[in-house]
Amino acid sequence: MDGEEIRRVYRESIGVLSVSLLGGLFAGGVLGSEPMRAAFRQYPGLLLLLPAFLATRGNVYGAFGARLSSGLHQGLIEPQLAYDERLANAVVASFVNGIGISVVIGVLSWGVLRALGRESARLAELVGVTLVSGLLTSVVLVVGLLLLVFGSYELGLDPDNLVGPIVTTLGDIFGVVFLYVAVVIVGVVL
Repeated sequence: MDGEEIRRVYRESIGVLSVSLLGGLFAGGVLGSEPMRAAFRQYPGLLLLLPAFLATRGNVYGAFGARLSSGLHQGLIEPQLAYDERLANAVVASFVNGIGISVVIGVLSWGVLRALGRESARLAELVGVTLVSGLLTSVVLVVGLLLLVFGSYELGLDPDNLVGPIVTTLGDIFGVVFLYVAVVIVGVVL
């Protein structure tokens, strides 16, 4: 990699990394808010599942963003929101993985707390919260990544330089916000 290439990657990445920093601070502010602290008290086990839930947002949708970027670079998909079988398969796989792992996280968190003899919210509550928040974050992350990857590619930027920081930031922000929204919904329904 020559000096010009390094400067290009730096220029493409620095703005996104700055926004990522601000997004992380926002997510932390939401986590430290009184409504979120009340949610942790209302649903014991929510704090236990939070790191795994947020990490899987980055893992599942980071892989989705990488698939999109690779498909564009290889000419396998076009940068447009039109039906494409490869694109549709990648979207469906991301939804299934993102929502499925959310349910698993809820079940495992409940099981770990029960095995340790610790207080836990009911299984239906933890699974309900992770299912609803997993569904909501999946929608936002899929749409956000499609727009980001296709838009950056159309602007002549390399999506590979943007996907990592953006997906983790969007996953943290919307993961925390939608976790709270899910707590409210589950509290009304259950």
